[in-house]
Amino acid sequence: MRNTTLGYLYCGDDWLLLYRNKKKNDLNQAKWVGVGGKFEPGETADACFLREVKEETGFTPVSFRRVGLIHFRSDTWEDEEMYLYRGELSAADRAGALPDCDEGELAWVPQKDLLALPMWEGDRLFLPPLFAGEDDIEMTLVYRGDELADHY
Repeated sequence: MRNTTLGYLYCGDDWLLLYRNKKKNDLNQAKWVGVGGKFEPGETADACFLREVKEETGFTPVSFRRVGLIHFRSDTWEDEEMYLYRGELSAADRAGALPDCDEGELAWVPQKDLLALPMWEGDRLFLPPLFAGEDDIEMTLVYRGDELADHY
């Protein structure tokens, strides 16, 4: 099992998402996700989140908060403990051009449009409480292939 971070960054009513379309054998291929990745040895969840945000977006959040833990279980991919974050970016970050990202294409998405994008079905379960500002989100998502088989 691996530890990862998954962060959703916002400015106003828009959220910065990553469309994963650049890496081969990517478990997130053709899906819209937040930013994040695997812990490095000795790294804390907060340090991993900040490093991954900087590496993938070039930005540093003006504020951020760990809001949950998602237990990702799969018969295809390695199980993960995903530390879930919500972070705020500055208006200057929102106004500027988005950098190139090795993982995929970054885009600002209005919150009202976000859940209509192609994404993991389980993400549709934890994103509404994240948008609502909840800070104690915890759930287990069980996948069979790319299909959500169970959640609790």
